Amino acid sequence: MKLNRYPETLAVVRLGPGSEVPSWAESSSIFSVTATATETSVVCAARNVPGKARAQKPFTAFEVEGPLDFALTGVLSTLLAPLAEAEISVFTLSTFDTDWILVPVDAADRAAEVWREAGHEVEAAVPATPGRTT
Repeated sequence: MKLNRYPETLAVVRLGPGSEVPSWAESSSIFSVTATATETSVVCAARNVPGKARAQKPFTAFEVEGPLDFALTGVLSTLLAPLAEAEISVFTLSTFDTDWILVPVDAADRAAEVWREAGHEVEAAVPATPGRTT
């Protein structure tokens, strides 16, 4: 598999159930909202998170190069097993096209090395140009 490493430092923020997404969360290269009956979680740029917010940070994001076919199986399992063996914690996200793996910033270089040792390719992400699809 090929993974793209993003330079922006991210945070995972916990908001109350039914919370509106704050405007400070939307200015990020990677932005995700997941809402359940008990909470709303937001992944956004760490630099924007107010000090009083309940957050875990800092994280580095790795994107599995896609798009991935929905029929594929074991993508995350293949990528997460080596990290678990190396005792690197993760926070994962999935989008329509691909999967994202967030690791603590202080473990990002080690995660990239673990993946390379497992036969995966890790490169710096090429920022998308607005209005252009890849």
